[in-house]
Amino acid sequence: MQITRYFGRRINSSFQAGIAAGLCTLLLMPATSAVASKNKKKSVVPAANQIQGDERILHALNRFTFGPRSGDVAAVKQIGLERWFDLQLHPDKIDDSALEAQLANYPAMKLKQADLLRRYPSPQILRQVQQGRLPMPTDPVEAAIYRDGIARYEQAKAKQDAQKDAEMAKNADPQMISKSDGEQVTALPGDRVDPATPAMAAHEEQFYSGLEAVKIINLPPDERMKRILAMKPDELASFRRSLTPAELAAAGEGLTPEQREILMALGGGPRLVGTEVLATRLIRDVYSQRQLQAVMTDFWLNHFNVYEKKNQNEPYLLPSYERDAIRPHALGKFEDLLVATAKSPAMLVYLDNAQSIGPESLAAYRGARLKAQMPNANIAKAIPQGLNENYARELMELHTLGVNGGYSQADVTQVAKVFTGWTVEPLRGGDFQFEERRHEPGAKTVMGVTIHEGGEREGLEVLHLLASSPATAKFISTKLAVRFVSDTPPPTLVDRMAKAYLASDGDIATVLRTMFEAPEFWSPEVYRVKMKTPLEFVVSAVRASNADVSNLLPLVRALDKLGMPLYGMQTPNGYSWMAEPWISTGALVNRMNFALALAANHVGGAYIDWTALLGGHEAAVQTVAMDNAPKPSEKEALLELILLGQPVSLQTRETVLKQLDQQPAQLQAEKEFSIRLRDAEPMRAVLNASAPVQPVRAPIDRDAAVMAGLLLGSPEFQRR
Repeated sequence: MQITRYFGRRINSSFQAGIAAGLCTLLLMPATSAVASKNKKKSVVPAANQIQGDERILHALNRFTFGPRSGDVAAVKQIGLERWFDLQLHPDKIDDSALEAQLANYPAMKLKQADLLRRYPSPQILRQVQQGRLPMPTDPVEAAIYRDGIARYEQAKAKQDAQKDAEMAKNADPQMISKSDGEQVTALPGDRVDPATPAMAAHEEQFYSGLEAVKIINLPPDERMKRILAMKPDELASFRRSLTPAELAAAGEGLTPEQREILMALGGGPRLVGTEVLATRLIRDVYSQRQLQAVMTDFWLNHFNVYEKKNQNEPYLLPSYERDAIRPHALGKFEDLLVATAKSPAMLVYLDNAQSIGPESLAAYRGARLKAQMPNANIAKAIPQGLNENYARELMELHTLGVNGGYSQADVTQVAKVFTGWTVEPLRGGDFQFEERRHEPGAKTVMGVTIHEGGEREGLEVLHLLASSPATAKFISTKLAVRFVSDTPPPTLVDRMAKAYLASDGDIATVLRTMFEAPEFWSPEVYRVKMKTPLEFVVSAVRASNADVSNLLPLVRALDKLGMPLYGMQTPNGYSWMAEPWISTGALVNRMNFALALAANHVGGAYIDWTALLGGHEAAVQTVAMDNAPKPSEKEALLELILLGQPVSLQTRETVLKQLDQQPAQLQAEKEFSIRLRDAEPMRAVLNASAPVQPVRAPIDRDAAVMAGLLLGSPEFQRR
């Protein structure tokens, strides 16, 4: 089968199967070679046979970063590979001020968890304020956000009530047809109404014509904000509806980052928080100079997976989870990381430990007595139901020991009792707290070790026991080796990493250095054998092409299309680092379509200046090896060097050049994956409005875009 079949004449036609089948074949060939090598017991690689020269630098950049950017190889060569790696292990020594300047546009993500929940309330908090269980804030800005949210909540609830009445009438009279058939309202626990749902009452008074609304947009920024904040909820809803998406974005021009957030929060606090959580994570991956820390943060977020849609409060818990629990400990002691995740409200809520109470605890005793006294009372139904083993099970199976780590079901139950009382503050705070009255009294026995009664200290003792276990050392080392080396890492390497883990008390940087210095890591058998996950693919494509990204939301949507939404894995095991789950007909065709769309500037918010990028590398074309191969055009040769750092196979090069004659097919592929800014929620564009006017973009180099898209979608780029 020739590689020309892999790209096909029409990406969206019956050729899809041939494209994906060919890609699968090429992607699996290096992995098969590595497995064969392992089966021959080539566990130690002599120095003379290790990856050398620029390939050695490329290998390190492809494994320890989200992919090299233009000029990274030269920069590493200048300071030395060992020095570069040492700096990456100590991110505080690396200047990341350019990234911090970008993150300054998202001040909400720097708020403490309680402050975030208070200022941009979750649906549960709005409901509590509406019911009088919490007071309306006195701050005028926050009060405006709350009034708007509560008004939308009440309108959505009224709409749902009308739908229920219509449905009941319809069931009573089959001839009746409800006007609301097919419409859906997002549920809120308790009453199944989501305050984030936009108001849709058809009979609302029309306050503004389009022209009147635009006059407000044209006011000076501070006056504009003062006028908008003074609007009553129904007036504000009418104002929003009278604006086009472009006008909504213009409403944010000239505002401070915090003012833009307030403006967006008036369209729904959950939307603001959910948008910024995903955008800031991608910004770090794409632009941080502390790339190893970014990669390891991604690794641990996947290892200690939490699901964004667990409930409507979970997105509010994610900023602190990434910022306070994961990132600071990503290259530190594993036990510190384990404790931080165990105490994180995001984890406590996701795995239900926040609801767990000891069977013999004071809370259980009082709950049982209350239920006996008032068996039909609503208050009794709200009492926690008892011991929850979800966190205890995943702590041992997925976070530390592994499925064959030597524990039993009895150990799971005992660990669950240890962690009773580890919960979160109610209402607005949501921070970790230990609640003694929920904690199971008495001693517990975990894997033969007696845990004496001691309240919160019991949990810390168990976490230390698990973090220092040889089973944990091997389990963590294996996962790291799978992520950084190959899907089937050599057992000798894993053993060496596990010994380093135990000798250093679980120091993650020490384990990574052991891997970096191991001959197995530099074996030609593992060079470019790792299949990129969708996140690695998207971020590496953006980095390699030096794309200027002004809006992260289209890239977030691209990840959804590619099957790897951020914080989107519902089960606690996280996404796989193996190749197999990511190789399928649809998945690989989607990757090709994304690559072509990105290269052609059809992914909204991302712009690539191919003319400037090619112009900066003209002298380098002579370094591209072309032995025994037809001479490609200079432009294609330069793109190979820029995007991959080295030549591609002769088959890939020939295919890329031939596909220049199939541009209608490329246009169709780009159309299938194009993500425009207007496809996103219009109010979200407000966040990306900034005072500086975007420069006029030069016409795109069409040939360069097509060739670059095909190279980014090629098997060579799919592997790292």
